[in-house]
Amino acid sequence: MNKLYDKLLKAPWPYWAAAILLSLLNVFLLMVTGAPWRVTSGFLYWGMWVLEKFGYNDFSGSYFEIYGGFTGGETFLLNTVSILNLAVILGALLSVLISSEFKWRRIKNLKQVAFAIFGGLLMGYGASIAFGCNIGAFFSGIPSFSLHGWVFGVFMVLGGVIGSKILMRYMV
Repeated sequence: MNKLYDKLLKAPWPYWAAAILLSLLNVFLLMVTGAPWRVTSGFLYWGMWVLEKFGYNDFSGSYFEIYGGFTGGETFLLNTVSILNLAVILGALLSVLISSEFKWRRIKNLKQVAFAIFGGLLMGYGASIAFGCNIGAFFSGIPSFSLHGWVFGVFMVLGGVIGSKILMRYMV
């Protein structure tokens, strides 16, 4: 039993096994919810929920009309996208706890904090103006037989290479 535990939860999975599992989960999600996996709109809903708590209720405008708000009795927790986002966050936490990989790390310097904040803001802004993130554009686009998923994938790899070179030049 210990070998199975170590093999499944301690050792890294082969890429092909993880890809197959993620693909099956994506198909299952499409079958159950009738919509592909998406992430960015869930965070938009979280932001709208916070704004509603402070009394702001005017979500008119093209951005909100495209994404829509809480409709049909949906709330912050009664929304499939929101639940998926929470499940991914909690699942990631659970996986690092089970595999004993969770560690508190010291922040090395303020430059690291600045890069993390700036990178997060750029990712959020990019996902907002693109009306989606890599999950919706790439991971849900390719199984939907959409050409945009493949185009996005090529430019995502190029962006990763360029971003890595920038990080290596200015962070190391």
